[in-house]
Amino acid sequence: MKFSWSNSVFPIAVVFSFRMLGLFMLIPVFTLYAPQLTGATPALIGFALGGYGLSQGILQLPFGMLSDRFGRMPIITLGLCLFALGSLIGAITHSIYGMILARILQGTGAIGSVLIALLADLTPDEQRTKSMAVIGMTIGLSFSLAMIISPPISRHFGLQGIFYLSFIMALFGLALLHLMIRKPPQERFHADAEAKISLLKIVIKNRHLLRLDFGIFCQHFILTATFFEIPLLLQQQLKQGNLAQQWQFYLPLMVFSFLMMIPFIAVAERKRKMKPLFLLAVILTAFTQCFLSFAHGSWWFLCLLMFLYFTAFNFLEASLPSLVSRQADPASKGTAMGVYSSCQFLGIFCGGAAAGLFYPWAGSSGIFLMNASLALLWGMVAVFMKPNVYLSTVIVHFDPFAWDKTELMNKLKPLSGVNHLLVSEEEQVIYIQICRERYLAGSVEQVLAEKEKRRAALSTV
Repeated sequence: MKFSWSNSVFPIAVVFSFRMLGLFMLIPVFTLYAPQLTGATPALIGFALGGYGLSQGILQLPFGMLSDRFGRMPIITLGLCLFALGSLIGAITHSIYGMILARILQGTGAIGSVLIALLADLTPDEQRTKSMAVIGMTIGLSFSLAMIISPPISRHFGLQGIFYLSFIMALFGLALLHLMIRKPPQERFHADAEAKISLLKIVIKNRHLLRLDFGIFCQHFILTATFFEIPLLLQQQLKQGNLAQQWQFYLPLMVFSFLMMIPFIAVAERKRKMKPLFLLAVILTAFTQCFLSFAHGSWWFLCLLMFLYFTAFNFLEASLPSLVSRQADPASKGTAMGVYSSCQFLGIFCGGAAAGLFYPWAGSSGIFLMNASLALLWGMVAVFMKPNVYLSTVIVHFDPFAWDKTELMNKLKPLSGVNHLLVSEEEQVIYIQICRERYLAGSVEQVLAEKEKRRAALSTV
């Protein structure tokens, strides 16, 4: 079947964005409105803020594995229904306990890994990297858009408006899933896109990947804890007349911090300065959090520090998944990314819960100092990161009936720039980890083509 971006990549990206937008929109406004709920305390508000991360982090890997057994479409449908149910409960509840239930239910729709697997099923191997990049950009845009549109929506409609909008987006996602996204002709396991339970032990024992997993945990712990307090600080600035509406703070912040991040990414990749710039971004995170602890009352200091923080955040958010992908073995890349995603969501939960517990006795300063301490610990761990790894993965089709696996690997391993090979006879593809500077494009295909020519010549004799 001919590949089409319009009935595979784009609608899957939209479903992804609807769900992530629904989750992200609460971040910049939740602590402003949650105190109005019956029984609300700072600790319970923090638990509700990060609650979706707990269920999402726990269920991310199991949902992906269930989709291998029961199919992608049924599991995605179940996940979107759970997300819709959680959103509806969030819209109608008046108690903090109902809100916690709503947030946990939203997180149980942990379909991110299943959507990635569906994308891999529908996308030709040579288009998969581009397709994954589209999904990555979609998540980033969803976060930025949520920061901007959430304050005006909540200002007019309260938290209920955000939850009702999330409910509607979940329904639209279901419609897209069943009306626009075609069912894959064959659902297979993809080593580069899916987790496998038997590979978990290998991934968890890899100390280089564990450092990156700890990094994404810290990144989202700090983000969620920061946004426990930032909406309250902005509310004070509104009262002082320094700000008319909160979106006027978030819009330039998102735009300029993103633009500021781009040259750093370019230098890190082109000049091969990823590790020093990565460490600089972690140190900048610690620096901004430390200064926020005592300078958050000043409007201009708040703007400057949040701009610096989000510049570092955007750089790290773009770099971390790329580093995991490069450092993971091709055979376990999907599993490594699954563990990484789980750590990310667990960081969201722990950040919200810790901020709620700290706030009553330590206040704003205590939350920011907690974040700064964690960032310093992250920096000490990141010092021992694996030196710069600039490897890419190439996926090439092959005929498993034409090749003996050992013979194939012996032919390909000596090729210039080839670092590691994984031959998947089930998928009929070879995952090749390469150094792009030394790899001669088309060299693998040439080896495969020569064998095909010899087979064709023998068949005509």
